[in-house]
Amino acid sequence: MTEHHLPDDVLETTPEVREEEPLDAYSRVVSSVAATLLPSVASLRVGRPGRRGAREAPEGAGTGVAITPDGFMLTSAHVVGGSRTGTASFTDGRELELEIVGTDRLSDLAVVRARGSGLSPAVLGDADTLRVGQLVVAIGNPLGLAGSVTAGVVSGLGRSLPTRAGSATRIVENVIQTDAALNPGNSGGALADGRSEVVGINTAVAGMGLGLAVPVNATTRQIIGALMSEGRFRRAYIGIAGAFRALPPRQSSVLGRDAGVGVAEVVEASPAARAGLRPKDVILSIDDTDVETAGDLQKLMIGDAIGKAVVLRILRDDRVLEVTVTPVELVE
Repeated sequence: MTEHHLPDDVLETTPEVREEEPLDAYSRVVSSVAATLLPSVASLRVGRPGRRGAREAPEGAGTGVAITPDGFMLTSAHVVGGSRTGTASFTDGRELELEIVGTDRLSDLAVVRARGSGLSPAVLGDADTLRVGQLVVAIGNPLGLAGSVTAGVVSGLGRSLPTRAGSATRIVENVIQTDAALNPGNSGGALADGRSEVVGINTAVAGMGLGLAVPVNATTRQIIGALMSEGRFRRAYIGIAGAFRALPPRQSSVLGRDAGVGVAEVVEASPAARAGLRPKDVILSIDDTDVETAGDLQKLMIGDAIGKAVVLRILRDDRVLEVTVTPVELVE
């Protein structure tokens, strides 16, 4: 009988291949993000105010993300609604009572605080560094299925999400669009990049394969900080509805710029109306800071601007004018 001998290098490598089937790079990233963030993500149950002082009923459900070890959590404003209390259930089996610290419906962000310690806080990233096509991982509790993980890519950036609080309407700018599967219950959950940093808070399911998340960036960090310390975020208000307006070539050449914020509507008796702004005006700058989009304008309308006169440089027909406006506080 003839004996056949395998080469030594085959004998050495074959057992190792059989013992461990290596994960591909994509799976490794998703698994790593899930392992890092699952302890930070909780299923939230919140109560709705009862009638005539009755106790709250646990009707709302969603997801929250721990951001400090002592219980502060980030979620969506529409998850908590008008509730005052609720519970947070973590993947380690803990169920903690929570209180609503602050909500901001105009950004659809809220901060709650679980009554416990030793939480595993997530690291907040910067959505402004995202690129279309980049891998993202969504972690939440869709349809009540705790600790669910889905993955996809950034499908689009710079989307706009209209929000409303009472009579006030605002556009949340730079919303992240993703094809990571989102379902009811994912709201308030984490959208993370490959480094396990939270770059968005999942907020809406806009259609099949189309999910939206409020970005975590310098602007929303201000909101989060104010909600944690004061329970609300103060905004200045001048009383216009505006959007990006491209300038005609001749005016663009003279002014050395391509666009401004076109005024579509001026609210009656608002600071803008009192200052003489009109529909079809184009706002070029506010106190020497150029603006082109509604987002540029909103970034300047923060709490520090309330009650302080600002100079708006505007284009009206073929004339460049300056008007002085004193913003007031936006009240829901």
